[in-house]
Amino acid sequence: MRRAIGYVLVGILSVQFGAAVAKHLFDRVDPTAMVFLRLLTSAVVLIAIARPALRARTRQDWVVVAGFGLALGLMNWSIYQAFARIPLGIAVTIEFVGPLAIAVVGSRRARDLLWVALAGVGVVLLGFEPEGVTWSGALFALLAGACWAAYILLSASTGRRWPGLDGLAVASVVATALLTLPALEAGGGDLLDPEVLALGAMVGLLSSVIPYSFELAALRTLRPAVFGILMSLEPAAAALAAVIVLQEYLAPLQWVAMACVIAASVGATRTGATYAEPAPD
Repeated sequence: MRRAIGYVLVGILSVQFGAAVAKHLFDRVDPTAMVFLRLLTSAVVLIAIARPALRARTRQDWVVVAGFGLALGLMNWSIYQAFARIPLGIAVTIEFVGPLAIAVVGSRRARDLLWVALAGVGVVLLGFEPEGVTWSGALFALLAGACWAAYILLSASTGRRWPGLDGLAVASVVATALLTLPALEAGGGDLLDPEVLALGAMVGLLSSVIPYSFELAALRTLRPAVFGILMSLEPAAAALAAVIVLQEYLAPLQWVAMACVIAASVGATRTGATYAEPAPD
């Protein structure tokens, strides 16, 4: 149990420190190019590990996995666009509204509307402390949250049709393919720079490969409800990574807003019937 919890916490820290490193490199690499390199790294590793069987797949199998890949790619692209415009911790806090909504919708208890209200208070509080927050950044974070919600729903459907990591591997290839042309346009010749490729691979390892591995190991022994509660620490981990890597500090009211969203997520996860799976952001 303790080891599994440790795996989850390491995975959370890896994701958010990977995001902080990526943002630190935005002056060198365009965000779209960076997210492409991250997805490319994870796609290559997942294909090598899963070696998905593609024969005898139905049309519906491909439709579902293609939608999963679209949600995955758009989610990663939009949250990186948010990172480029607003503080990391705030972006992840706003993004978390997506899985929180799924957790609440999955519950039939009227009292769970209190968690929606608490999360709403948190988001509203961010409006009272607008330092470092832009409308475009907030909207990109909301888009990422909506895509995260779609990712959760499509993940379940993909898992029923594709065994093991096969669906995620194929979806990663789809997401990478969708971002190839925008990344080439945004990154240009930088994508041929060995140093840039190495940095992108590092971000991919930190943000995707390492967390996937640790989360899968943890879920073998950890109850989904406990896993969901631990994942609620993502915004705080993002803020911590931003302080250490980017020297990006939040105002006291922004910390209160984040605490409201985290508390709402924990409450919804404990009382709701549906667990929101983590996204590879």
